[in-house]
Amino acid sequence: MDEQIKALRKEYKSGTLDQGIVDSSPYLQFQAWFEAAKLSESSEANACALATVGVDLKPSVRMVLLKALDERGFVFFTNYESKKGVQLAQNSQAALLFYWPSLERQVRIEGTVERINEQDSDAYFQTRPRNAQLSAAVSQQSRVADSRAQIEGAYIDLERATAGAILERPTQWGGYRTLPATFEFWQGREGRLHDRILYSLSAGIWRIDRLWP
Repeated sequence: MDEQIKALRKEYKSGTLDQGIVDSSPYLQFQAWFEAAKLSESSEANACALATVGVDLKPSVRMVLLKALDERGFVFFTNYESKKGVQLAQNSQAALLFYWPSLERQVRIEGTVERINEQDSDAYFQTRPRNAQLSAAVSQQSRVADSRAQIEGAYIDLERATAGAILERPTQWGGYRTLPATFEFWQGREGRLHDRILYSLSAGIWRIDRLWP
């Protein structure tokens, strides 16, 4: 084993997480942590890992960006025909992981995922920069490309063909909402005795438990 890798170690001393003072709503608890992360992280506090599993039962994970949050769930956008889109069509169960190293915190969310309505996807698409709209419209996400030149050529062709026109949202692109069944809030602690608080939804009520590190 690489001795330099074994030697990598950090003590977590930034804070604590007390079961007695967390909010009764995991959404409000998340919002409080998210607001703190937006102030402390150098970039993209809304970045999270999305894990999905298709019918082959092989897990797949990638980073996505949270674009909306309320008590209906956590919204991100992607190509419906991408690998994650295909897997979500096969199996709606998924997980999100937010990690904020400056605060020594992470939040794990597990639940089901559904598409948001087309009107909300349309509205969000129109807020995107034009270059991002073009990329979404031209991308055959997750498919094999012959070359970088093929990708850039398709982008340039669409850019020229639509110059001066409003781009409509491509039908293969839109939003998903994660509907949480569990939240786990993790606060790093010294000596690896981390704080872990689990929210579990049962019959519409959130149960709160402390987990062993």
